[in-house]
Amino acid sequence: MNKKFFAAVFSALIIVISGYVFAQSDTETITIKTSSQCEMCKKRIEKGMGLEKGVKSAVLNLDNHTLTVVYKKDKTNPEVLRKALSNIGYDADDVAANEKAYKKLPDCCKKGGHDHDGHDHSNHKH
Repeated sequence: MNKKFFAAVFSALIIVISGYVFAQSDTETITIKTSSQCEMCKKRIEKGMGLEKGVKSAVLNLDNHTLTVVYKKDKTNPEVLRKALSNIGYDADDVAANEKAYKKLPDCCKKGGHDHDGHDHSNHKH
């Protein structure tokens, strides 16, 4: 093979890599402390946040009650994301849960919902 072919392939590879890096730089990641309680909360939060404009992924860690959201920074921002989580019915860092949405949550999804009867609900599935 000749030098021109390798130069063309190398140039094309640089363009592809540059495009990929540029495309990835339009996202940011935020971790939000939530008032989540159980698997039902996890499903509700991940589904609800996944529907928000600009959200690429939303994953809730039930062990530490944190939500990790990858989002397009030109479509949304942390304040909007915290407000969206509040509107689902959960605390989002220092943004309190929307009272109306919180009241609609099942009892097990409310703060201390798995502590009310003295039983261990850590493996409780809904």
